[in-house]
Amino acid sequence: MTTHSSPTTPPAPLSPGEERYRESLWIERILSRETVGGVLLLAATVLALIVANSPIAGDYFGFRSTYLQVSFGDLFWEISVGKIAADGLLAIFFFLAGLELKREFVAGELRDPRKALVPVVAAVGGVVVPAVIFWVIARNEGPEILRGWAIPVATDIAFALAVLAVVGTALPMALRTFLLTLAVVDDLLAIGIIAFFYTDDLAPWYLVGSFAMLAVYGLLAQRYQEFFHLRAAAAWLILLPIGVIVWFLMFSSGVHATVAGVLLAFTVPVRRKGGDEDGLGPRTGLAEIFEHRYRPLSAGVAVPVFAFFSAGVAVGGWDGFVGAITSPLAIGIIVGLVVGKTVGITLATWLVTRLPGFSLPRGIQWVDLLGLSLLAGMGFTVSLLISELAFEQGSPLDDVGKVGILIGSLIAAALAAVLLGSRNRRYRRQLVQEQIDADGDGVPDVHQKDSAMS
Repeated sequence: MTTHSSPTTPPAPLSPGEERYRESLWIERILSRETVGGVLLLAATVLALIVANSPIAGDYFGFRSTYLQVSFGDLFWEISVGKIAADGLLAIFFFLAGLELKREFVAGELRDPRKALVPVVAAVGGVVVPAVIFWVIARNEGPEILRGWAIPVATDIAFALAVLAVVGTALPMALRTFLLTLAVVDDLLAIGIIAFFYTDDLAPWYLVGSFAMLAVYGLLAQRYQEFFHLRAAAAWLILLPIGVIVWFLMFSSGVHATVAGVLLAFTVPVRRKGGDEDGLGPRTGLAEIFEHRYRPLSAGVAVPVFAFFSAGVAVGGWDGFVGAITSPLAIGIIVGLVVGKTVGITLATWLVTRLPGFSLPRGIQWVDLLGLSLLAGMGFTVSLLISELAFEQGSPLDDVGKVGILIGSLIAAALAAVLLGSRNRRYRRQLVQEQIDADGDGVPDVHQKDSAMS
């Protein structure tokens, strides 16, 4: 008996309103998960500070400096516990950041160059101005301290989105999308800075090997079904070992290994071609599947563990604390995060919106952008990483730098929470209107109205 399979009917294209609605749901999922991750990150930071200034501080710092060895006959490879947290676990965080950035380019705000330009320019301003402010404050302190110029350029996605999710439940979705896009581009710029300015003793052959394996990873990610006949949800079984090899070769090359996380993410497809046997939808690509699989590992393990081993600073009592926050290094970081980020993002956004055809996303007011700019001053995770790269983990300058990061991020968060919290009440009534679905078709009416007007 011969059976004939009917051709797969291609999925109907989504309307603009449905596309925006799917995007809003994705942003909501990111916010809810990062809220939990932000709480865990805060708890790990507080615990690290307590332990680092307690009677067991010696055990804490000793364990962080402990080296683990892996032997292969006469060959051996070693890495410290602190390096595992900073170079290994944090690569998972940057892998997710890369997935988010690629998704924004393929299916999000960044796919439209006119919409993408505003948050991208804002991110650039939020990187350049803090670096300039730091240099102005610390320019007479010598080249060693000036190595920390990039510390205040970063924005911590987990903390920033967690604060926004707590104080901004009714803020416009456009503001949340703007922050996510800005923070992801900010991370990409920070990774570029790490790769170009904080790479020493480059080993070219390891780097060539890393890129070669990256090409293999990308080929398999794009065509895994043809090669292995695997369902999308199982593709990670093949790709994960190859990704680990890419990471190892990148680490051995002298380039900071977190760069591997972003590069690997860029090779992962966002959308899948044709039908889908997994019931995940024809538009569900590996990027979304990997995001679901790895985000709990990043938010629940990788980032909190990194914070625990990196945020532990021995303050040295009140005198040590005062000495730290009054040093040019800490002042440059604090002012860079709080003032530099706010001025840089706001000024860059104002300048780009002076161009014909460019404006703030619909629904966002300038006072909202000011609050978002303050929120972007929460450097933390990437700032801690850059401090360790600039000054060496556990050194006196690294400790002072981390005190500045903690104080600056705390001030930025507090000011942003006050401003955005005051704006939240204004938008609460508007949010209720946006959720009305009078025709019961599963898509809020406001998105359909937008589609009819476009």
